[in-house]
Amino acid sequence: MIKVGLILGIAGACRTDELVNLTVDDIEDVGSSLIVKIPNTKTKIPRIFVVTDVGNMLELFRKYLSLRPPHVKHKRLFLYYKVGKCSSQPVGKNTMGKIPSVVASYLKLPDVACYTGHCLRRSSATLLADAGVDITTIKRHSGWKSTTVAEGYVENSIENKTKIANQVLVGTTTSAITKTVNVSESNIPSNINFENCTNVTFNLNVNK
Repeated sequence: MIKVGLILGIAGACRTDELVNLTVDDIEDVGSSLIVKIPNTKTKIPRIFVVTDVGNMLELFRKYLSLRPPHVKHKRLFLYYKVGKCSSQPVGKNTMGKIPSVVASYLKLPDVACYTGHCLRRSSATLLADAGVDITTIKRHSGWKSTTVAEGYVENSIENKTKIANQVLVGTTTSAITKTVNVSESNIPSNINFENCTNVTFNLNVNK
């Protein structure tokens, strides 16, 4: 339950009660990904997010779903897992909200009690901000009405602060530059020189 809660919570920037109220009907398994619907939110803005097949995330979800007892009368997704099997009792808000603290305890992090259920939502927004995603996307993904909240995550992003530090102290940026060069057998250069470059990626396409 904890692993699936982490996957869905971070992937969808979910609030604790959104995870608690998630039903099996809210998730569609399309093979290569999961399409998850959050119909009822605090801001009254329904959200949809996708969980792609990264690592073994889909496998973990399917395994958890397969453990669901056939006699369960309700459709709540998260059930208590006891003595090697799932019970019919749905997971409550308090248990769901303790997932981050359980993870923090496992990782031996300090101040475990500080890791509340909101950490899942906050982690999702922080990961997007660190990846350079724009404010509008962060706002839409998290379902915020206010732009101010999303701006806070971008402003506090360590990645963004690192870029700013490089611009101020070194005079460089980490912006990606794409250069396409078409080379035929008759004009293959003898050498190519690159200067002052870091994190360079070469993509070679060979057409016969």
